Amino acid sequence: MRLLVKYANRLLCQTAAPVPLRQKASAAATGSLKLATSAQTELERANKQDSPLTDTFGRHHTYLRISLTERCNLRCDYCMPADGVPLQPKDKLLTTEEILRLARIFVEQGVRKIRLTGGEPTIRRDIVDLVAEMKALPQLEHVGITTNGLVLTRLLLPLQRAGLDSLNISLDTLQKDRFEKITRRKGWERVIAGIDLAVQLGYRPKVNCVLMRNFNEDEVCDFVEFTRERPVDVRFIEYMPFSGNKWHTDRLISFKETVELIRQRWPEFEALPNGPNDTSKAFAVPGFKGQVGFITSMTEHFCGSCNRLRLTADGNIKVCLFGNKEFSLRDAMRSNVSEEDLVDLIGAAVRRKKRQHAGMLNLSQMENRPMILIGG
Repeated sequence: MRLLVKYANRLLCQTAAPVPLRQKASAAATGSLKLATSAQTELERANKQDSPLTDTFGRHHTYLRISLTERCNLRCDYCMPADGVPLQPKDKLLTTEEILRLARIFVEQGVRKIRLTGGEPTIRRDIVDLVAEMKALPQLEHVGITTNGLVLTRLLLPLQRAGLDSLNISLDTLQKDRFEKITRRKGWERVIAGIDLAVQLGYRPKVNCVLMRNFNEDEVCDFVEFTRERPVDVRFIEYMPFSGNKWHTDRLISFKETVELIRQRWPEFEALPNGPNDTSKAFAVPGFKGQVGFITSMTEHFCGSCNRLRLTADGNIKVCLFGNKEFSLRDAMRSNVSEEDLVDLIGAAVRRKKRQHAGMLNLSQMENRPMILIGG
């Protein structure tokens, strides 16, 4: 039996085709590539853990929202308190140079996406230049803007030439009269024209709609219908409590309730895949050009995958939209601290971020900025 096995092994060695040198080299190269990729992945993971943008729960923050102004040309009643907001003196707000300096520092530490908000960011005369300057930052991959859309027909083409990658447009009604009642201003036609222009220019704009009971819940299906022929992403946002907006649970329309309402008309309304850091749960009606999303901050929070930081117009870093702890980067810069100390301050703020924000009722009793001053 041993002789038979020995003979079989010898026969296999004689008949097996020799491995070409090129194949051996290719296999070696593949192995080396796998080792190099693995080593690079481990290095990136280690760098993230050591980054000032990584909190104590391992969340690495790569997305920065910068509020460019406290002012707005609308007066939406859920965003702007009825008696207005106390605007800060101009010298208390970040200058253009300070905004760009902080943007550069955040990008150098790992931020890859910046969204410009307000107030209303398009009322700044230098908004196009700001976008162009930020697009010139090495390693920054994406610059977006959140706007009420009133002046998009005039500004969007220059913004696109400056490098604007995406835009979110706030619109809570598809009815002209209701728009004027909500915003206390005219301009509904200009907003719709701005959305259509964005589509014509190749964007896939996100249309943000805050849903409230006895306010606009009767338009849910109208907004879904809006996505039939337009490649837009309508996002229904659960009504959130901020100082001065008279939030109450009775006005909250939950994600699940809204989905059930839509499926009464479109039973085939289906969920779509989501990215790891998406705040919006994506859905669509099959055959429609656009889609629908749900931002469920109140009923199904997404704190565990949050990668966002906020910089207010007066230079404070907010690590959570609903948090009332802020750190002044403006004061630090104007005290002539080194950039290393600025980075340390950013890291200290990030490390104080909690695992998740408080519940609805607690949030409604907490002091926080009005929504208009956060760019929420």
